[in-house]
Amino acid sequence: MAHANNLLVEALRETASRLRNGAHYAWGHHGSCNCGNLLQVVTKLSKEEILAYARTGNGEWTELAEEYCPVSQTPVNLLISKLEDLGLTTSDIHNLEYLEDRAVLEALPGGFRWLNKNVREDVVEYFDCFADILEENLLMQIQVDCKSLLSSPLPV
Repeated sequence: MAHANNLLVEALRETASRLRNGAHYAWGHHGSCNCGNLLQVVTKLSKEEILAYARTGNGEWTELAEEYCPVSQTPVNLLISKLEDLGLTTSDIHNLEYLEDRAVLEALPGGFRWLNKNVREDVVEYFDCFADILEENLLMQIQVDCKSLLSSPLPV
């Protein structure tokens, strides 16, 4: 699962909020799909700009992420690097686009169920739940760090 961090949690929550409040959504459009909407939040690019960047590669976001080359400065690779900088992996990008991460689906309110990748309400629920899981992971890490500090001998 993604590297839990505040920027990723905030980006997921803002994306969910924008979608909940009527942001343009079209799963078949690189700039308005699940990853496209997240990229709008992260990069401040428009859906049209994201579409133009994405067209410098081939395929859906899953294929674009799999073909990602960190050395290449092609526009699509710059977008993928923004998602990776947030803490997402290639698998996370695929799961965001298809709403398939088992851990997220199992943590949904009401229990496990499959969501539809092209249904706005399902995307909002998935992004919110993913953010909740990452935030919980962050809190657990803080607790572990605090316990470690408290159990360490003080320097003399």
